[in-house]
Amino acid sequence: MPAPLISIVLPAYDLQGQLADCLDSILEQSFGGFEVIVVADPSPDCPSRVPHATQDGRVSVLRLNATVGVGRSRNAGAARATGRYLLFLDSDHVLDPGALLALAEKVSAADPQVLLFGHTRLHAGQVWPGATAGLLASVATAGGPGCFWVTDHPELLGAPAQVWDRLISRRLWEDEELAFPEGEYEEVPVAYQALLAAERVAVLDRDLVQIRRRHTVHPTGSPGSSTFDLFDQYERTFELLDARPEYEALRPHLFGRMIQHYLFVFDLAGCVTRAARPRFFHRAAEHYQRYLPVGFKRPGGRAGLKFSLLAGGVYSAFEVAKLSQIARTAVTGKGGRG
Repeated sequence: MPAPLISIVLPAYDLQGQLADCLDSILEQSFGGFEVIVVADPSPDCPSRVPHATQDGRVSVLRLNATVGVGRSRNAGAARATGRYLLFLDSDHVLDPGALLALAEKVSAADPQVLLFGHTRLHAGQVWPGATAGLLASVATAGGPGCFWVTDHPELLGAPAQVWDRLISRRLWEDEELAFPEGEYEEVPVAYQALLAAERVAVLDRDLVQIRRRHTVHPTGSPGSSTFDLFDQYERTFELLDARPEYEALRPHLFGRMIQHYLFVFDLAGCVTRAARPRFFHRAAEHYQRYLPVGFKRPGGRAGLKFSLLAGGVYSAFEVAKLSQIARTAVTGKGGRG
């Protein structure tokens, strides 16, 4: 039996009861050259049975003997994979009909080591475009149908660092000894390391995955993980740039994404507790000063104001500015989407 083109690694943490929908969306694909490796550990969040594994030979279940979290589960699944490409999904993802066929056609034409594609988000009953929609369209137009180095499009480092909106060559994964680290936000260093190591990057300007998760829900971090792991993950990522002087021009894009990520998590209800907010703010401000590239230009508007306040490092000033904005919004009635 020939090896599959795509190995889909799927940790079985099913916090919202969506694993069956995810598997259905995979098995209903018109392209059949794939395998699904469902990775389960003894966590109560993982189901004791995966019926799809007994009904379809393309689905196997890898059971671990310790509770390890999503990162190490993905590593175990990748080690078991036999496909040419790795696709990492979570139980709250569903594939768009025709997604795997579109991926197969693209890799056949371009032979990339990393292939980026679009996604959407289902939230509060509405479908929202993914954060990379405009960026992928722009790169696809400028770069054409072929492959490129990430240095040709450094703006890609300004996209959210996710691993479920890209294919990664299994050979690249093995040659570069890629692996998800411990803790939450484990995708960050892996997503960037793959981009930096790849000699052939391609984009597919099409939405192929939908995420059906509240922003605040992490699939499951390793034991002892926390929101503060975010800082460790970006430290690991900047170490990658420090080791590659030829990538110095990418630093402003990574820095801007890092600060946006910190501010997003800091502002998002449920991510940082009230008691932990000052400590989180000061860790973010310290990273701002440590990694600030020479000549970095802050964004304009409200985002730029937040950058400036974080750069100043005064937590009380940041909170006062936030309260002032809330008050102005209430008075003018110009609130954003809830």
